[in-house]
Amino acid sequence: MKSRDIAIVGILLAIGAILRFVFNMFPGAIVGNPVIALYCLAIILIRPTMKEAAGIGLVAGVLSMLISHSIFPPANLISEPLGALVCAAVYGMISERTVLSPAITTFVATCASGFSFVFVSMIVMLASIVATPTGTIMGFFVAVLPIVLITAAFNMVVTQILFFPAERVLSR
Repeated sequence: MKSRDIAIVGILLAIGAILRFVFNMFPGAIVGNPVIALYCLAIILIRPTMKEAAGIGLVAGVLSMLISHSIFPPANLISEPLGALVCAAVYGMISERTVLSPAITTFVATCASGFSFVFVSMIVMLASIVATPTGTIMGFFVAVLPIVLITAAFNMVVTQILFFPAERVLSR
């Protein structure tokens, strides 16, 4: 990865972390995850290798873990690299097919990240509760399902809106 690409990733991740930190000041609000939206934008703009995408996701996971108010912040260390890998793979497959490829890619990557986060959190919950009724875990999944989908929709819109001006700036 070129130093220019590293700078782009760093700037976008920093902006995402700052925005997420600000969003966390409003507990209970369902808002997008700007860290995911902006690392997706970075991956879409610079087209890194899968190994580099995993590294971007790992850095995003560390940032997200440190500023998260979620049920199990360390799950970000799994969910964000997975989201970044999905982002790189999906964009690589559909980038030439539609003008909405940044939006579609971000939606799918956010869902991958969000649902993997939920899955890891559910495993931790199962491990910490000896006698858990099945309904409790399923209830948790059903409760967070709309949150993941709303976040994915928000991130999709943000990334699509930012893609064209960011692409123009980078092409200079």
